[in-house]
Amino acid sequence: MNKHEANDVLLSTQIVIEQALMRLGYDQTMIELLKEPMRLLTVRIPVRMDDGSTKVFTGYRSQHNDAVGPTKGGVRFHPAVTENEVKALSIWMSLKCGIADLPYGGGKGGVICDPRTMSFLELERLSRGYVRAVSQIVGPNKDIPAPDVMTNSQIMAWMMDEYSRIREFDSPGFITGKPLVLGGSKGRETATARGVVIMIHEALRLKGIALENARIVIQGFGNAGSYLAKFMHESGARVIAISDVNGALYNKDGLDIEYLLDRRDSFGNVTNLFPKTITNAELLELECDVLVPAAIENQITEQNAPNLRAAVVVEAANGPTTLEATRILTDRGVLLIPDVLASSGGVIVSYFEWVQNNQGYYWDEQEVDDKLQIMMKRGFEHVYDIHRTRKVDMRLAAYMAGVRKMAEAVRFRGWV
Repeated sequence: MNKHEANDVLLSTQIVIEQALMRLGYDQTMIELLKEPMRLLTVRIPVRMDDGSTKVFTGYRSQHNDAVGPTKGGVRFHPAVTENEVKALSIWMSLKCGIADLPYGGGKGGVICDPRTMSFLELERLSRGYVRAVSQIVGPNKDIPAPDVMTNSQIMAWMMDEYSRIREFDSPGFITGKPLVLGGSKGRETATARGVVIMIHEALRLKGIALENARIVIQGFGNAGSYLAKFMHESGARVIAISDVNGALYNKDGLDIEYLLDRRDSFGNVTNLFPKTITNAELLELECDVLVPAAIENQITEQNAPNLRAAVVVEAANGPTTLEATRILTDRGVLLIPDVLASSGGVIVSYFEWVQNNQGYYWDEQEVDDKLQIMMKRGFEHVYDIHRTRKVDMRLAAYMAGVRKMAEAVRFRGWV
């Protein structure tokens, strides 16, 4: 595999999907079906801007496979959104749902835009325009969107309202990650971070490392990264480094997380307030007990994997470690908790929200957290058991756990 192939998120995902299905005994026909989304919609969204001009945005909605149930996955607003990225993300969502044993296939959406340069009203028009553009293929029993990079509960509220207007009935189950007053679930905003915390607990237990004073390095200070820093700090661990797009902060004795959380802006930026910073590249190679990449893909590569000084790597971001880097870390004895397992807390609590919407009965936060703990631990034990008994790396083990349910559903339906 050349360097370009290793860093292509869709291609690297397809490589591991093929390996997983072959290990499970499936033939090439099943591989051909599941290595690509069953449906990809590309849309053009005209939006009236505040200055009176009209700008046309490109958006996508990818639905990987609905053999198990409706597809499920976030919508991101980001200037770097691509068709291949959205396709890969929808496949990862399928795997997350399979590991957690949810009645979903994977979906994902995105719009090429930069929300940081748009006004509140422009974002509302874009959000509503996206829903109008994809309304024929989404719905509470078809495909259920959620927040993702640079989208939030307010954007979900606009999208739900637009869908309800189109369908002419209130439909809270159409979308998750909504405000509580519109049918959102308690615990949804912190779900991804809480899931990562559970994975860190399990990984440190296996490594025989105490959580008290464990050294934690977190790349990324957005939703997942900032909440993770808060929870780790409250648990007695030492968060010795964090980063954002501008750089990284490091203190071997532990950072003042409460101060950083108080000073960060709405996009997770805080390092620009400090004169002395290190680079993101330097952050990844700091000596620590747990390294959490919680930013963007392809951060740990064959170039820096040999230099990592972490006992455990827990992937809170999507696709932060390349396949070659996965092999290097595994050979070095680093315990890698892959993204499709570690960051599945968000979709699990999104599932809880959908269930609560459908039954019209809402749970308190403790019940949400208790159920999340049970499902995350069960997923970890299942993946680790495959890793140990089948003698495969943790990423391949997670893919095997994640794709099995979907492949069985496809076979029972008689599609292949």
